[in-house]
Amino acid sequence: MRYDLAVIGAGSAGLTVAAAAAKFGRKVVLFEMGKMGGDCLNYGCVPSKALIAAAKHAHMARTGARFGIAVAEPQIDFARVHTHVQGVIAAIAPNDSQERFEMLGVKVVRADARFRDASTIEANGEAFTARRFVIATGSRSILPSIPGLADVPYFTNETLFDNRECPDHLTIIGGGAIGMEMAQAHRRLGSRVTVIEASDPLGKEDPELAAVILKSLADEGVEILAKTAIMAVSESGAGIAVEIAGGRKIEGSHLLVAAGRRTNIEGLNLEAAGVACTAKGITVDRGLKTTNANVYAIGDAAGGLQFTHVAAYHAGLVVRNALFGLPVNAESGVIPRVTFTDPELAQVGLTEGEARARHGDAITILRWPFHDNDRAQTDAATQGLVKAIIGKRGHILGAGIAGAQAGELIQPWVLAMGQGLGIKSLVDMVPPYPTRGEANRRAALEYYAGVATNRWIRRVMDLVAKFR
Repeated sequence: MRYDLAVIGAGSAGLTVAAAAAKFGRKVVLFEMGKMGGDCLNYGCVPSKALIAAAKHAHMARTGARFGIAVAEPQIDFARVHTHVQGVIAAIAPNDSQERFEMLGVKVVRADARFRDASTIEANGEAFTARRFVIATGSRSILPSIPGLADVPYFTNETLFDNRECPDHLTIIGGGAIGMEMAQAHRRLGSRVTVIEASDPLGKEDPELAAVILKSLADEGVEILAKTAIMAVSESGAGIAVEIAGGRKIEGSHLLVAAGRRTNIEGLNLEAAGVACTAKGITVDRGLKTTNANVYAIGDAAGGLQFTHVAAYHAGLVVRNALFGLPVNAESGVIPRVTFTDPELAQVGLTEGEARARHGDAITILRWPFHDNDRAQTDAATQGLVKAIIGKRGHILGAGIAGAQAGELIQPWVLAMGQGLGIKSLVDMVPPYPTRGEANRRAALEYYAGVATNRWIRRVMDLVAKFR
């Protein structure tokens, strides 16, 4: 059976490519050995944000007194929270289902796939040949090398959302975005939570912005242990004991491992297809082609940024190149990222530290705090700030936001950077009042803060005044 396009992996990236190619009349075969929709729908973005939403409602009930609304401690039915999370998955699942893709004309093969040679895939004992191949196999949670960890029960993101009982004390290994999001959500839903991070929590983020998030979690009762080595893990009377450097044992009822991810490329028999790879993932050029020019790797499989929106972006590039022969160039400098805690943390481009490492002191840092934003005051959500890093001639090098709805507020900065617009574009923007988005413009205006006191500007103004 010969196809125009063979796609391995029915997650966000693979589904996007398969759907687009089928709509353009191409003959497509799609291989998936697990659940349709992949990690994002079943174990990642969708269930985690549904859990976070439930936790936010519980938090709102506890904190209504500041608005003059006294609410008793919420009664949380964790089993019903689980039902809510699974219901959200079920509501979205038809968009990613086998039935929908078969209606589009895609041949869906629910089996493990591996290359036989450079132009053939084997699955279910059958051989499938194609003109072009797309590897979109995603990634999975890493199990760190900790003595005893493999011998105790633990959650990863693939099993956490099957849990129907509120953990009494959830211990989390890993202080990145996933660890922090789940720490806050479970704390708000009634668990004691301890996060253990070997380095700095949210260490990839701007420290000034990360500090806003970490303080918020600490204020809510999440224990965060930074720069803490784990010596061993074992079962105990309370459930799971995590021994850390210094001899302390953290006795938790449940354990979540959120210590990074690894690409799913084992078993593909890449050597037979002439596709090179490293420990990070499949080797690709700037057009996402592998060392076999007829094979693309996209999303997490390509070994770069592991975000669903990056996977969708890659998919669009492959469609343009594979179907229309258009040149494409996968850029990573204008890819935003968001940590969906409350408040949120969003970043695009360079952080201050990254910018100083590249450009030295030839940068300008702009800030505007949310406590000076009228809408933030009305909503009693004044934590955080907008922070922008500007280079020469008003070039935007990066922007970060810590605060409520940061994931939405970062988008004008993403657009400006993606279109090569300078800081003046944010100054010229007219945001409606009162919105949190005004903070973006107020931060941008800080770039011109010295104009009012510039003596040459004052002289020009004096000269103009003489003739008016």
